[in-house]
Amino acid sequence: MYADAPSDSAPPEAVLPMDEAAMRAVDRATAALRRGEAVAIETADGSVGAAVSVESVAIDAVQRLVQLTGAAPVLAVTRRRATVLKLMGEGTGVVALSLPRCLTADEAHALADPEHRPDGAMPKGLTATAMDPGSRETAAVDLARLARLLPAAIVAPATEHTAAGHTGSAAEWAARHDLLLVRARDIADYRVHVVRTLRRVAEARVPLSGAENTSIAAFRPIDGGPEHLAIIVGNPVAGEPVLARLHSECFTGDLLGSLRCDCGQQLRGAIAEIARQGSGVLLYLAQEGRGIGLVNKLRAYRIQDRGFDTVDANEILGFEADERVYLPAAEMLRQLGFTAVRLMTNNPEKLRQLARCGIEVVERVPHIFPSNGHNEGYLRTKAERSGHMF
Repeated sequence: MYADAPSDSAPPEAVLPMDEAAMRAVDRATAALRRGEAVAIETADGSVGAAVSVESVAIDAVQRLVQLTGAAPVLAVTRRRATVLKLMGEGTGVVALSLPRCLTADEAHALADPEHRPDGAMPKGLTATAMDPGSRETAAVDLARLARLLPAAIVAPATEHTAAGHTGSAAEWAARHDLLLVRARDIADYRVHVVRTLRRVAEARVPLSGAENTSIAAFRPIDGGPEHLAIIVGNPVAGEPVLARLHSECFTGDLLGSLRCDCGQQLRGAIAEIARQGSGVLLYLAQEGRGIGLVNKLRAYRIQDRGFDTVDANEILGFEADERVYLPAAEMLRQLGFTAVRLMTNNPEKLRQLARCGIEVVERVPHIFPSNGHNEGYLRTKAERSGHMF
């Protein structure tokens, strides 16, 4: 049996509910960032400022931030990216990069995106400052992550509106400048709280090759994000330990048969094994590329083609080696009537995370497939750097 102490990944029932207005604000802000628009972010002390995604920033966006806020913006990146740039030591969190003069959009791109500048020299006078978890910079980077963009943002405080007081609230400042307003704390809580809104919205019988007695149930979050799917093979008994596989979607491997990974083999192999054992459930989770999204996964592939492994590639982009979360999987299992699983996995982190989310793992079932000549390095990295048990 696998167990662990509670953590930030505690079951959603243990977390106070998030109001729907706050969730809508975060959702709208992510859409605005994807469109290249600036958004207003309010911190706990009542101060406010504006942020724009580095990936979507237009040439004149930095100047517009200066006009909006009256302050020189900084570039907010993850500590991982700052470490790659040799500006900070190892660690987690968010770092603000600033210059004595105003940062340009080209400089922001070059610092945040390895495709723009893999080996160039740092701008003169560049300084790096670690930011607090509740800061505007941290919130902006988290918002970019939620939008499936590069985890970097250009951020500036509104000098005309401070915690000491001004002619109106943060909401009034945002409205005056026609900006969507979102609170930093709501961004920080978003991933956990949105799991509470997962609802089973459709289910149908879908006979599969080798597993004809199969149905698929779709779970949709209230934020309008992609659905997670439960592929239910046979008739598993609610309340008993269920043979289960957590499978993160992989467009290239699952659908196209990519040889760079073993995802397609794992997906089809798991369904076949569940059918062979009589019943079970495969949760198909909408978290492509270990949680960084398809576009960023393709960027990581380009970096791997320069000789880096999959962990290094994610970190060069500014992500953690694995950005996936398993709260949705735990919530889906509970709604299906299961609180204990026999988990098909080689990944010890899945065992730990499910336990932290309140799902008992009574057995690990190995799930191993041979390499194909193209994914040998990928599988070796899984074993050597991620601790997978092959």
